Amino acid sequence: MKDWGYSILKGRQIDFENNDFSIAEYITKHEPSFRWCIGCGSCTATCSAARLTDFNPRKLKLLIQRGEIKGLADEIAKCMLCGKCQLVCPRGINTRNVIQNIKRALNTCHAL
Repeated sequence: MKDWGYSILKGRQIDFENNDFSIAEYITKHEPSFRWCIGCGSCTATCSAARLTDFNPRKLKLLIQRGEIKGLADEIAKCMLCGKCQLVCPRGINTRNVIQNIKRALNTCHAL
């Protein structure tokens, strides 16, 4: 069969019934400000790691809330913990603590 360079894409539906929300629950329990995020993107705009890699704190937060944690350990390793995101956050979210809690949650919840 001829390969035309196209493939069937995986469905883009979010499977809330089978996704793992343990990471989001852990973070919310240990850093309640995680819930306050409005998704403005200030964190991503000032992120040093985002300038050098494809790291995106805003997308990371969205995926965690959806329970889509596949590849989370690789993504979180890109964060330099510089704290710029915390300085510009209009909601005062302790983003450094959120990142640390994501790392702890990955170890505690065994959600790798």
